[in-house]
Amino acid sequence: MGQILESLDFSEVRIADFTAEIIFILIALLVISLLVICIRDINRFVIREYYFCATGLKKNAKLLLITDMHNKQYGRNNQVLWNAIDLIAPDLILIAGDMITAGKYDNTPAYEFLRLISSKYPVYYANGNHENRLTLLAGQYAPVADEYEQALSELPVKRLRNEHEHLADVNLNIYGLDLENDFFKRFAKNELTVEYLDEKIGTPSEKAVNLLIAHNPEFFPVYADWGADLVVSGHLHGGIVKLPLLGGLISPRFRLFPKYDGGLFTEKKSTMIISRGLGSHILPLRIFNPGELVVIHMRH
Repeated sequence: MGQILESLDFSEVRIADFTAEIIFILIALLVISLLVICIRDINRFVIREYYFCATGLKKNAKLLLITDMHNKQYGRNNQVLWNAIDLIAPDLILIAGDMITAGKYDNTPAYEFLRLISSKYPVYYANGNHENRLTLLAGQYAPVADEYEQALSELPVKRLRNEHEHLADVNLNIYGLDLENDFFKRFAKNELTVEYLDEKIGTPSEKAVNLLIAHNPEFFPVYADWGADLVVSGHLHGGIVKLPLLGGLISPRFRLFPKYDGGLFTEKKSTMIISRGLGSHILPLRIFNPGELVVIHMRH
């Protein structure tokens, strides 16, 4: 026994214990740091600005894109968000869906926010998958769905459900695409076609600039083939976690490093601008990925 003890090098044991403690401390600091960043990012937003030029426009316009609020509030009654919007002073506001979260949730924050912004600015609202799902599950969530739809019908908000609105003074067509729930299912591989879009929303005008509000950005090549000059989207929440150089981490359909996570993309003659959204649902998680208000400066 004495010979065994003499052969042990206790300095090596102490070094191993010390190394393990350092690794544990570093991991703990990393977790705490990510938690702090997450809490900060889910409670703040940034303003991102983009420029879009088109010869068909009759005059310049400033558009504000809002997506994926999921009943989020920034300040009491969204006063912080409202102050930012009022400073931007857009010519019109585009809603690209998911203002609510489907289910038995209180949608009063979304409604009150829409009431506030539509009292001063023209608002064009296309559905996201959560509005779509709430309608589909109306039997299950009938009171919630009916209450929200009834409340919106009393506001001067233009709902674009596979419809379009022509703004003659700008020479701009605004289309709102309302995709079926099958195009949002996590493990489905539904193929969107130009023929489907033609059937749903018609063919785009050749005499005006065509703006398509399409909640799901994954089908951008099809939107481009259809003839959209500008597409505005959301849905991916910026990939939840934004990694340096790699971008967003995961899409709602559990696809790693999605191509269209946020920002500006081009395809043929089309441009797409994706907002990383303003809220979250189920798990309030955002890391290096604050909410976004997107300003689009349309220029002749």
